[in-house]
Amino acid sequence: MSKERMTGVIAAAATPLREDNSIDLAKLVSHCEWLLKQGCDGINLLGTTGEATSFAVEERLAAMKAVAQGHLPLDRIMVGTGAAALGDAVRLTGAARELGFAGALLLPPFYYKGIDPASLVAYVETVMSRVGMQGLQLYLYHFPQLSGVPYAIEVVERLHKSHPEQVIGLKDSSGDLAFSAELARRLPTLDVFPSAEGALAKALDHRFAGCISATVNITAPFAAEGWKRLGTPASAKSIADASAIREALSTLPIISSTKWALADLYGDASWHRLAPPLRTLTAAEQAALRTALAKTRYPELTR
Repeated sequence: MSKERMTGVIAAAATPLREDNSIDLAKLVSHCEWLLKQGCDGINLLGTTGEATSFAVEERLAAMKAVAQGHLPLDRIMVGTGAAALGDAVRLTGAARELGFAGALLLPPFYYKGIDPASLVAYVETVMSRVGMQGLQLYLYHFPQLSGVPYAIEVVERLHKSHPEQVIGLKDSSGDLAFSAELARRLPTLDVFPSAEGALAKALDHRFAGCISATVNITAPFAAEGWKRLGTPASAKSIADASAIREALSTLPIISSTKWALADLYGDASWHRLAPPLRTLTAAEQAALRTALAKTRYPELTR
């Protein structure tokens, strides 16, 4: 993996699907290109928004290879490699490094609950040892609402202090900004990314490395402007504009609403597709979302 450290506004990229629910690889590469052109500093490929855990390992590997071969700046792309099976997580994490991505975003093992801190540390260290430490760059993925297994502060501290060159960052999707702030305070060499655009307004106060957000698929132009001008009134306005769009999208299942908005922006109904068990928005939900977004700066993105 590259030794570049990712910072700034990072889109948790949505994954386009074909009619048979397989990944549309060409469209995925094009979407990544588009996100960078929209102002994103980076991309999180195959995360929660990308529906990664709905796909088999071979499908995820094929998507990684397609993006790696797509003439994109891989030092600006991290890839989700978490899996319930240890061997799958090892294989995906190793592939992320070998293909040249900037980092691997690792969920904890998410089937067994109540994992004690020492056992979770041992799991991550087992993944690392099996992949090999050379050139490995890991971002821990803290999303206890979905995974059921938190990366507690003591776990993150132990892993980062023991492996500072390998465990370099954390994505915090818990929505608990105090957790992100405390991690950044305790571990000044750890890159902490909250998962909402609004956190950018606190980036200078708490030394956040940026944000990794589902809704950056839509809000990228506003969020990017906010990041570039941090500390200014113009930044605050842009972040508020991005946050208003996110708030509207968040009134419904966020992956579904993000894909609805992408279908709208691209003029391509295929973006409505989600892999089961996720579903598209109903007609009533779509109408309500359009009404909510009309009260934000979203219509400017469709021109």
